[in-house]
Amino acid sequence: MSSVEQYKKDSMNQINHEDKAGKLHTVSVVIPTYNEEKYICQCLDSNITSDYPKDKLEILVVDGMSTDRTREIVKQFSQDYPYIRLIDNPNRFTPFAFNLGIRNSQKDIVIIMGAHADYAPDYISKCVYYLNEYKADNVGGVLKTVSRDNTLIGKAIAISLSHPFGVGNSKFRTGSKEPRLVDTVFGGCYRADVFYRIGLFNENLIRTQDMEFNHRLSQAGGRILLMPKIVTKYYPHSDLISFIKHNFSDGQWSILPFKYSSNPVRFRHLLPFIFVSGLILGPVFSLIHKYLFWLYAVVLILYLSLNIYFSFQVALKQKDLRLFFPLLIVFPSRHISYGLGSLIGFMKLLFSWKKEK
Repeated sequence: MSSVEQYKKDSMNQINHEDKAGKLHTVSVVIPTYNEEKYICQCLDSNITSDYPKDKLEILVVDGMSTDRTREIVKQFSQDYPYIRLIDNPNRFTPFAFNLGIRNSQKDIVIIMGAHADYAPDYISKCVYYLNEYKADNVGGVLKTVSRDNTLIGKAIAISLSHPFGVGNSKFRTGSKEPRLVDTVFGGCYRADVFYRIGLFNENLIRTQDMEFNHRLSQAGGRILLMPKIVTKYYPHSDLISFIKHNFSDGQWSILPFKYSSNPVRFRHLLPFIFVSGLILGPVFSLIHKYLFWLYAVVLILYLSLNIYFSFQVALKQKDLRLFFPLLIVFPSRHISYGLGSLIGFMKLLFSWKKEK
């Protein structure tokens, strides 16, 4: 039976929470937070309305000592719902939060969730079901990226993070018509024993720690499964400056993990680095030979043409031609800021290697 046929068969079955032996799995949801007062209520509400049995569920909010009302809000939730717990993360950063949540969990399954998202009532049930049914080690779904507001720039940013021209072949962002094995997923639903076999998240990696962990998991023979029936709404930054800063930081952390792993990211994460390096070095190489000048010109014209084409195509698809010009700005803003961050990350990496020698 093909994966598509198996998927259709599974989708017709009633979702259950048990393994083949009929054991009801216990689940820990780990939510890292830092100054998330605008979104934590929505995130926790979506977990409270989950159809998963509450006596088999715990929600661990691991907070990086927020300075806004995040902690106050979570404490109020924990008073009303005893299965919600607040855990302090004095180191603040995400990998520390992941590991604190895992260490404080005594459950069969650990699900990582983002605070900037909300989840369907059957999200946890589906994750647990497909984890068992496909004998996977990590299961995740697709992101439905939604603008935080109704501005044209906000909508363009959300579109760029779910379009192949913006994110490459990242299937959990662009979507998939059938289940597939992938290199990483958003959040992730893990068997708890994975962390005994593979270890915890690398706390040296402020970003991309999930990609590096899943790389280790794949190398150890683990199966990472993307299930299109599992959908999460994700709310990215909606202003251009925050979007650029976030991509710049992501770009740095697409390179810095090479200090700790031989192959921690995929080729799609390196493309902006190659592109921006070409933009910077192209004019210099063009002085060496005219063929290099024409190569540089062709690449530049091709990129600009693709940017215009996809911006117009998306605007037509969205039936809103006003999106054309914001997309013309947002797509290259993502690529260039990510690429510049990667270039800075590369320089930091070289400097650290020289310093160690």
